[in-house]
Amino acid sequence: MTEPTSHETILINPATGHEFIRVPHRSIDDTNQVIAESVRAGVSWRALSAAERGRLLARFARAIAADREHLATLTMTEAGHPITAARAEADQVRDVFAYFAGAPERHLGTQIPVAGGTAITFREPLGAVGIIAPWNFPLPIAAWGTAPALAAGNTVVLKPAELTPLGALRLEHLASEAGLPDGVFRVVTGSGAVLGDHLARHPDVAKIIFTGSTATGARVLAAAAEHIKPVTLELGGHNASIVFSDANLAAAAAATPSGALDNAGQDCCARSRVYVQRPVFERFVDLLIPAMDALRVGDPLDPRTQLGPLISAAHRNRVAALVTNDIPVVYRGQVPQDSGFWFPPTVLAPPPHHPILDAEVFGPVFSLLPFDTEDEVIERVNNTPYGLAGSIWTRDGARGLRMARALHVGNLSINSQTAVRYQTPFGGMKHSGLGRELGPDALDAVTEVKTVFISHDGPHPSTQRNEEL
Repeated sequence: MTEPTSHETILINPATGHEFIRVPHRSIDDTNQVIAESVRAGVSWRALSAAERGRLLARFARAIAADREHLATLTMTEAGHPITAARAEADQVRDVFAYFAGAPERHLGTQIPVAGGTAITFREPLGAVGIIAPWNFPLPIAAWGTAPALAAGNTVVLKPAELTPLGALRLEHLASEAGLPDGVFRVVTGSGAVLGDHLARHPDVAKIIFTGSTATGARVLAAAAEHIKPVTLELGGHNASIVFSDANLAAAAAATPSGALDNAGQDCCARSRVYVQRPVFERFVDLLIPAMDALRVGDPLDPRTQLGPLISAAHRNRVAALVTNDIPVVYRGQVPQDSGFWFPPTVLAPPPHHPILDAEVFGPVFSLLPFDTEDEVIERVNNTPYGLAGSIWTRDGARGLRMARALHVGNLSINSQTAVRYQTPFGGMKHSGLGRELGPDALDAVTEVKTVFISHDGPHPSTQRNEEL
């Protein structure tokens, strides 16, 4: 295999380790041209009626539905996702666009009675929105930012992750097929350090929506500050699942592998710390082992496969470096050995204060940790700079709500491991991010409020005389 040039990325199939395509990078000059086209397209796009924008987005959603298998195959090949999961991700992209296709006519201003007149507010689009998407869920997360931005009357310049650009390029093609005007939705491929930074600093990009690591998010925030542009950041997570003694232990144990290991643990919402109340700790482990054994690891083409490879050799090495030999192992599964970037599903029992308890592993690894009291587990779960997602397992409704209010986390599930629904806001607290995506809040995040005052009084007498003259 020849070395890539500085103007292209070699894409490697994570399941096989083999090169399958090279994708050229956009230059800074190319990107500037795309941004200029996006700004120009915004004039006519925002002038369309809300109903017409909604109809075009509905057509886009139908085009995505018709292309489901193609999109899923691209995700499986470039990101290593099992085909069944990749199909579900394509379905989520369809659903997100269908949901926001109905939003333009529902996104309303307000009427506010004030002394001497009436104030009304409008929600105005920002302009060209730059979206910097990650490699772990390349299509759904791109859709989370794109769909509401377009619905609100903005245009979008999407910069996919360097390792997973193909799905985004396919979406650009489908948008054109669906009849979205030229320039309304554009994709630029290349290095995040170059093009992502350029989008964040460009004076004509009105907002940045970024998903990625906390460290990179801080750099994006600093770059965007040069032009006082708003940002939405969905960053790292180090999430907890808390299992109380009164929980349905069988249900909690059965759900734990998917909650911790979905997408081979490459998930900001992964419940990588599983706290189990001490009286039921051993029983929970006994129930968890068969659930881990039932995980199907292997060929992403097999629709029964649940856990695929990691995204790259470098990332696999990073995960392996975090799983040090001094941590007791509760469970270690098997993975293909002949090719690809695989890491075995692993359950650890680290001692208190071990460094892995402070790290976002982002791999198929989670830790089991006993606890005694509510107050203790609240302190331990909150003792992290992250605050993205988490789960609480209990049959006591009052305890579930009490815990939910006490935890410094943006998205919590009680007796469930799911964190994302396109109808509800999603985002983190603390170092896990700024702002919210999805749900009705997403439209507010890509618009500005304009206030207009209408006087109830007639023209001032002096003004009227001047007009008559």
